[in-house]
Amino acid sequence: MSENPDIDHLRAWIGKTEAVSETIHPFPLKGLQAMLDRDDPAPRAGDVLPPATHWLHFLEATRQSDLAHDGHAKKGGFLPPVPLPRRMWAGGRIWFPGALCIGDDAQRLSTIKDVNLKEGKTGRLVFVLVEHRVQVGGGDVIVEEHDIVYRDEADPNASPPPPRPAPEGAEWSRRLLPDEVMLFRYSALTFNGHRIHFDREFTRDDEGYPDLIVHGPLIAMLLMDLCRRQRPDVKLTKFAYRAVRPSFLDGREMTFQGRPMDGGARAGLWALDQDGWLAMQADAAFTDAGLEDMP
Repeated sequence: MSENPDIDHLRAWIGKTEAVSETIHPFPLKGLQAMLDRDDPAPRAGDVLPPATHWLHFLEATRQSDLAHDGHAKKGGFLPPVPLPRRMWAGGRIWFPGALCIGDDAQRLSTIKDVNLKEGKTGRLVFVLVEHRVQVGGGDVIVEEHDIVYRDEADPNASPPPPRPAPEGAEWSRRLLPDEVMLFRYSALTFNGHRIHFDREFTRDDEGYPDLIVHGPLIAMLLMDLCRRQRPDVKLTKFAYRAVRPSFLDGREMTFQGRPMDGGARAGLWALDQDGWLAMQADAAFTDAGLEDMP
């Protein structure tokens, strides 16, 4: 059993900030285009980055000696030192009030906004809310709230939570086979050393999962890519998503679906795992109304 989280100590991280500056180079987008099988022109200076492509920038380059056993940076730096072993993306909300372009000199300002301890059906959970503001010339072009969850060790005797069925009425649909190479390429593009995406032995023996896990942000990106394929003529202004169930590699396809709503001003989106259960649910907005609740 892991150490019991001292929530008062962890909440002392609230308000901690970190600033990272970067000139936006074209190769990460070029690599993502190849991984997503897109036919876009090669990115050039001045091109606007597609939604959430900022995840390929402002990356943490942790020294090898500063990595923990799971491949993440050792705890206690910018993020609070949560003593629970399993860390996952739980979801988030992204607003796009401006444009981030190839060649921009940009800054990402990150702030710990909240830390909470909850008791779930599978054990203790610590949720960390991080706000990111990507700025060019001092103005926000992307605002993001990122939900991170830390989970207790897996209980081999516990029953897994029941799966949830996906919504019905899809008008958009795309099937895609994630495999080891796709997971490796996405980990490389995001400089992500988390072993649950490439090390089966670690994933099964240390974290208690049946197989390699498809990255949560990759699933979210594929849902945003579905919007781009179906609505190439409109700008995404907000994307809110929530991970519902992990997706594991097993040689079968995932399905990404959606349907327009509110006369095309919004879209409901969801991803189905290889068994057809709901893996992620999302909501997209395509008008300035999507910016109204931006923090």
